[in-house]
Amino acid sequence: MGLEGKKIIILVEEMFNDHEFLYPYYRLKEAGAEVVVVGSGSATQYTGKSGIQVNVDAPADQIQSSEIDGVVIPGGYAPDHMRRYPAMVQLVKDLFKANKVVAAICHAGWMLASAEILEGRTVTSFFAIKDDLVHAGAHWVDQEVVVDGKLITSRTPDDLPAFMKAVVREIG
Repeated sequence: MGLEGKKIIILVEEMFNDHEFLYPYYRLKEAGAEVVVVGSGSATQYTGKSGIQVNVDAPADQIQSSEIDGVVIPGGYAPDHMRRYPAMVQLVKDLFKANKVVAAICHAGWMLASAEILEGRTVTSFFAIKDDLVHAGAHWVDQEVVVDGKLITSRTPDDLPAFMKAVVREIG
C-alpha cells in the first residue's frame, strides 16, 4: 500500500474541520500507515465543526518527534486553539526541523506561523489567513496544493485529493 511501517500523527482540538480530519485519517490508514490522533491535552475527545467526535490517542507532550514520520494538521477553528498549547506548537516545530512531513490544510497555517517555520517558504491556505502567513515570512500562492520540501499546504476541503496524494507521496 505504500506507508507500512510509517507513523503519522493528526492533530485535533475543538472545532476541527471534520472533512479535513476524516479524509486524511482514512487515506493514511488505507495506505498502511499507523495513524495516531494527538490532542492538546485539554480533553480526551474533541468535537468537529459538524459534530463528529474524535477520541485522542495521546496528548502532544507525550509524543516523541523522533518516532514520527509526519504530521497532518486539519483546519477549521481548531488551529487557533492548538496554537495556545506550547507542546503542540513545539511538536510541529520539532518535526519540521527534523525534515519530517508537515502538512497543513485550510486554517492550519496558523500553526505553521506559531511554530515559526514559514520564513522563506512557499505555501497556500484558506484565503482569509493569507496575511497571517505572509507576515510570518511566507510567500503565499493560490494553488490547490503546494509542496515546499517536506512542507505541504492546501486551501480547503475541495483540495483534499491533491493534498493527500502529495502527503502520501512525500511520506512514502
